[in-house]
Amino acid sequence: MTSRRALLKMGCACCVALAAPAYAVAQTPSPEVAQHLAAARGAAGSDLGAYLVLGRSADPNFKAPAPDLEALMKIPAPPPGRAFDNLYFVGSKWVSTWAITTSDGIILIDAMDNEEEAERIVENGLKSLGLDPAKVKTVIVTHGHGDHYGGANFFAQKYQSRIVASDVDWTMMETKLEFDTPLWGRPPKRDVSVVDGDKVTLGDTTIDILITPGHTMGTISPIFDVRSGSQKHRAMLWGGTAFNFGKKPERLQAYIDATARTREVAKQQGVEVFISNHNGYDGAVDKLAAKTGDGPNPFVLGAPTVQRALTVMNECAQATLALWKS
Repeated sequence: MTSRRALLKMGCACCVALAAPAYAVAQTPSPEVAQHLAAARGAAGSDLGAYLVLGRSADPNFKAPAPDLEALMKIPAPPPGRAFDNLYFVGSKWVSTWAITTSDGIILIDAMDNEEEAERIVENGLKSLGLDPAKVKTVIVTHGHGDHYGGANFFAQKYQSRIVASDVDWTMMETKLEFDTPLWGRPPKRDVSVVDGDKVTLGDTTIDILITPGHTMGTISPIFDVRSGSQKHRAMLWGGTAFNFGKKPERLQAYIDATARTREVAKQQGVEVFISNHNGYDGAVDKLAAKTGDGPNPFVLGAPTVQRALTVMNECAQATLALWKS
């Protein structure tokens, strides 16, 4: 049985954004660290402060908080909602599942902590939105941590849904999990394996697979189209945000490279919707509550804001790496 101390560390691994006050470096940072933190703050402006939590890792005196994973999972789930005509939120307060409707069924992105949540939050949430859970044909697991794959077996077993994950993270889930707890469901059996540049198509919808290593080395950040009436927007879900892997400079460099590359991809494709699999980063629950039928959609950030979000993550990672190398 996993110890409570280990459990708390695992909670910190994925949900650090829930406690996301602006960081304050406890001592004077080196000029390089200070430069990157200033760039992160500048990019964050007044609207992207949630991502600045990543900058706390650049403080040599910072000790990661130890949130209680069990308590987080007991927070009442918010109402499910429709972000776009073809994109729905069916997650909890701290970890998200998104449903993309297509002409031939539903694609889920992530599957919650365990099978009980998959049934209670996702399946029932789909029903309350007028969607048929039996039409869930595909589940894309963004990365191999249990709060994202834990409920996948529910859909695979009940609805014969196909489970998609990166080849790298399938191997990790099969061999040595980075984090584990009895609160999470068991990893699904290897099914559909994808690599960078692959596409997942269901009916009239195609998801571009972008591998963004760092949070895990096989993290998927899917890119797809969302619709509001006659308007179409390019959307991206950033698949793994926190620096949860300990002091591993090569892995943090992979994260830096991934955010820089993704920023270019997003620019080329005109991505103007940027969501997360943790509400603490993208504020999806508040945006759903604020969304009205005739006003601007709060999920449409605009391409410049998406660029700024990726810059905040990149600069916070660079600040942390500079600290490690100092």
